[in-house]
Amino acid sequence: MKTKILIFTLISVMFFSCSEEKYTPKPIAFPRIEFPQTNYTRYNLSDCNYSFDLADYAIVKNDPYPAADECWYNIHYPKFQATLHLSYRPIKSRDDLFKVINDSREMVYKHVMRADEIVENYISKDGLSGIFYELDGGTATNAQFFVTDSTHNFLRGSLYFNVKTNQDSIAPVLSFLKHDMLHLVNSLKWNTNGLKK
Repeated sequence: MKTKILIFTLISVMFFSCSEEKYTPKPIAFPRIEFPQTNYTRYNLSDCNYSFDLADYAIVKNDPYPAADECWYNIHYPKFQATLHLSYRPIKSRDDLFKVINDSREMVYKHVMRADEIVENYISKDGLSGIFYELDGGTATNAQFFVTDSTHNFLRGSLYFNVKTNQDSIAPVLSFLKHDMLHLVNSLKWNTNGLKK
């Protein structure tokens, strides 16, 4: 009797396991991201003495915590859950310039413990100089820059995502936003007291 039950059980298992529907696990994937067509318009921060081209999918808001003599703004990218923090500072002396450049560099290299690599891309155009930093790895920020005319004006930018990210999933968005940041830098004009417009 036990043998008959065992044979019946084996036949039943074989019969039900031979169905046509098989489950195949899906590989891990990320949602497809549709990037908007980029159109730029001129954005003038007259109280901060500079202007730049702003993408039509970005929103500029005052930073709620500016330092006393600095002019801070945030460029929000709602579709991508990212914010580019801009801080403008007037340069008062050569020592002041060295201090803000050194402060910017220190802010980038605070991420060295989590970064796989930090790439420095030097900026030099039309009286503008600076560095565009690309940070690869599990850092809180993936791109930062500073630009200055070396005499009167200094602008720093740092890009942060507003949610916890996975490096693989944000790679296309990060590439898209880096292009936007570089366009901002390339279109930047100082408009202070007789300086080059």
